[in-house]
Amino acid sequence: MLNLFPERSTNCESTRRDFVLRVGALGGLGLSLDMLLRAEARGASTETSTAGDVNCILIWTRGGTSHHDSVDPKPEAKAEVRGDFGVIDTALPGVQFTDQMPQFAKHLKSFTVMRNLNPQNSIHGMAEAVMMSGKKSNASITYPCFGSVLAKEQGARSKLTPFIQIGSHVDPIVGGGTAGYLGIGYNPFKLPGDPSKENFTVHDVILRDEVSLARFSRRRQALKVIDRLQRDVEKQPSALKVIDGYYENALSMITSPATQKAFDLKAESSQVRDTYGRTNLGQSCLLARRLIEAGSRFVTVTSGGWDTHVKNFPQLKSLLPPLDRAFPALVADLKERGLLESTLVVWMTDFGRTPVINYGLGRDHWATAGPICFAGAGTPPGAVIGQTDATGSRPVDKEYYPSDVAATIYTKLGIPLDTLYITPDGRPVRVCDGRVIKELMG
Repeated sequence: MLNLFPERSTNCESTRRDFVLRVGALGGLGLSLDMLLRAEARGASTETSTAGDVNCILIWTRGGTSHHDSVDPKPEAKAEVRGDFGVIDTALPGVQFTDQMPQFAKHLKSFTVMRNLNPQNSIHGMAEAVMMSGKKSNASITYPCFGSVLAKEQGARSKLTPFIQIGSHVDPIVGGGTAGYLGIGYNPFKLPGDPSKENFTVHDVILRDEVSLARFSRRRQALKVIDRLQRDVEKQPSALKVIDGYYENALSMITSPATQKAFDLKAESSQVRDTYGRTNLGQSCLLARRLIEAGSRFVTVTSGGWDTHVKNFPQLKSLLPPLDRAFPALVADLKERGLLESTLVVWMTDFGRTPVINYGLGRDHWATAGPICFAGAGTPPGAVIGQTDATGSRPVDKEYYPSDVAATIYTKLGIPLDTLYITPDGRPVRVCDGRVIKELMG
């Protein structure tokens, strides 16, 4: 079961919800979706806009993917920097990737690589907070991530929640990948599990076999009775009305054939599934495409295990091929379906890794360089932006930062950079302080 409420509430709503869960009134709905939708309702003071038509799929490789050993090799450097992998030519003359990235190399004209990113951090946990919000770490405030801001600004446009996270590989220690001060109602709806497994299913959204629609309807009626018993105590009729609206959306999400179809990867042909790769990452990217098609606005695909302090090269021989296959396949599939211009695809990671290989034959955290790739939503394809120095230590000449990445993403998603929020303690905060990366805008 998904934990969307890090702290237990002591109000009447919590009491009612706890009772519902004890008696099993929600059944197939489950804890997480119910709590998410109710929290969204409580946080909504005005009707959310449904304007905007650009989506985003963010591929997050947690742990810090080595830029040296993927898209920014240094074949002329000393062996302790160069590493074990060879290099191959790409579709762009003069540009090389490591030999572990053949699909990236072949399809480079379909997307853009940035080699002049300075992540400005090298600490796990903080990395998600910095990279996914574009804001420098601040102990007194947790900034919202891109998906949460998009969910707040543009709301839902279908029976699917607007912000979904596939997998559990986002470190929540300092609130990275969450809604932060926007409130938990804008947190991602998390889908744990491995979509490549034969028995993969989405808990809390798909009715279990033993729960028929008739049985589910009876549970719904039971919940309505419990709700009515609490009305006089809570004395917030307007808020309850909004909650009821979101609750009805939850019920519609469960019973909607279109929603159920979105999660069914078996509806895809074997050829399509094979193209993405029958891996966790590959099938997660395919699921992300289906969720975008079904109406979700922002989907984060997560992949773990990239913290390669020891035996960097054997680990990357297993980690890189699924990414190498899935990212170009996703971009090509979106383009074929006419969705690429309305869908931004970004691959990013915590930070880069050290130029010099350590005594454990691994690479450690590195704060001043790292890989990132963009495609779609007007991104000029087939480009490599910037460069790092001879050892991959940091960008030379112009460099960009997480705040600039955020500015670019928000601009592509149609969110003004001067959007202002008021935090719970009354502090006004601008959504982004970065500069748009013009090379990514076309």
